[in-house]
Amino acid sequence: MTTSPTESATDTAAAPPAAAQATTVTPRRRRLSTVLGWLHGVWKVAVGWRPPMRLIAAFAWAAVISNALISVTGSVVRVTGSGLGCTTWPDCQPGTLVPEYRTGMAAIHQAIEFGNRTITGIVLVASLGTFLLITLIRPARRGLLWLAAIGPIGVVAQAVWGGIVVYTGLKWWTVMPHLLVSLVLLFAAVVTLVRLRENDSPARLLVPRPLWLLSWLTVVVLGAVVVIGSLVTAAGPHAGDATTPRLDWDIRDSAQLHADLMFLYLGLIAALGVGFLAIRAPRKLLVRMGWLVGITLGQGAVGLAQYFLGVPAGLVVLHVLGAVSLIATAASVVMATRERGPAPALTDRV
Repeated sequence: MTTSPTESATDTAAAPPAAAQATTVTPRRRRLSTVLGWLHGVWKVAVGWRPPMRLIAAFAWAAVISNALISVTGSVVRVTGSGLGCTTWPDCQPGTLVPEYRTGMAAIHQAIEFGNRTITGIVLVASLGTFLLITLIRPARRGLLWLAAIGPIGVVAQAVWGGIVVYTGLKWWTVMPHLLVSLVLLFAAVVTLVRLRENDSPARLLVPRPLWLLSWLTVVVLGAVVVIGSLVTAAGPHAGDATTPRLDWDIRDSAQLHADLMFLYLGLIAALGVGFLAIRAPRKLLVRMGWLVGITLGQGAVGLAQYFLGVPAGLVVLHVLGAVSLIATAASVVMATRERGPAPALTDRV
């Protein structure tokens, strides 16, 4: 059968070119292109945007407060026996992210543990927000950026470690680092907040170098006090769950070592305070030093009360609150022993 030239021409005109068929845009591809275009536009705006320093400071303050808060709420989890209120991770119960009533599980324990997990999200938003906003500062401040990166990295690591804590049944050697890392993140958050309002010029000491070194020695000793204090807690009655085995270390021996270190710390900060007074240190430094001495004395009083009253739950929470206050104040003291000029776009106090 032969085809006429007219029919052949008609068929050729009706058939779409191969190139046109290949470039047909599907609805799915069109939506993806729209989303990518929107994200590209947001990124271009973000890169060109310079966040006000007050906004960055607000996030930095939120990082300090939330890191302190989660340490305290973690102690509430421990003393109420709510450590396994959520029996799995990252879900609270198998198949559900949030608590739900189940036979044999007290609702209050689920609420306390889930509430503590929720605060982790707040800490992450505050820390990550601080980091991301600092990336937009121009000219770039690499030292401050690396310092701010400690927060979000630490929070993610803490979240993963939290899963290990749950799956190991609250073993003391998993719970103990949980608190210690939180206190390290708190210290870093305070330092980040201070550095935010400073420029990147070399620091100038406001006190003689021996006193500056002594101030950092007190931080090291405070770290030892906190570590031994955590071991005392691991050997004590508050495990987070009634079935969790405790550290096999006589509570009297561990508490004595903790007290000895606390007396050493108190002696060092007393000497440091006298040194600051002798050289007529700046008023800001003296005020912070006064707060540090006062909080330390309060911590000592709470610790003695705990020992003689049999470690009541309320005093445990108060003692952790005191430890959090000590860490934050100690960080502010060592940072006040030196100064830099104000940050270029930040001449007001944050």
